[in-house]
Amino acid sequence: MIKPHAPACDRNREPILVVLRKHFATRRAVLEIGSGTGQHAVYFAAALPHLTWQTSELEENLPGINAWLSEAQLPNTPSPIVLDVRHPWPAERYDAVFSANTLHIMHWSEVEQLFAHLQSALAKDAVVAIYGPFNYRGRFTSDSNRAFDQWLKARGPHMAVRDFENVDTLARSCGLTLLDDIDMPANNRLLVWRKV
Repeated sequence: MIKPHAPACDRNREPILVVLRKHFATRRAVLEIGSGTGQHAVYFAAALPHLTWQTSELEENLPGINAWLSEAQLPNTPSPIVLDVRHPWPAERYDAVFSANTLHIMHWSEVEQLFAHLQSALAKDAVVAIYGPFNYRGRFTSDSNRAFDQWLKARGPHMAVRDFENVDTLARSCGLTLLDDIDMPANNRLLVWRKV
């Protein structure tokens, strides 16, 4: 199988890794929600060998992730698992969660379900890191994010750049406290919470 490839992963992986080195330094087991192609998993698992990096995706995307994992042959990347935020999650608990470029693709009700499920998926003192574009106080942070939002809505009316305040409210409702809100390239952010 030809490995799927997302150019954005190549562009954003190094700035994200800088943040993960700090916030995942004492973590052991990471659940990546919406692993996409699998590129991030291979890059981060190789750079952070102390972590077990568990990929997850909708079932139809698992072959592409498997192609990346099989080529890399890393000891800390188990086989990907099926995860649909609308359905029950695996019973395992994780002390870290990572997700990139997912919230703006999901329906808002799915974003709500993602955070609701986190309550049972997170171990005590877990860290959650989510990367992507966000609005603040209902406003776009750049013209490119405004154009991206229009492009998303043309693909599907349920898609949109999410408001930070609404996402943070969901995070707080499941016991998460914001640790960091980091400016990233291409008008993206990396939000980091900790379970308290």
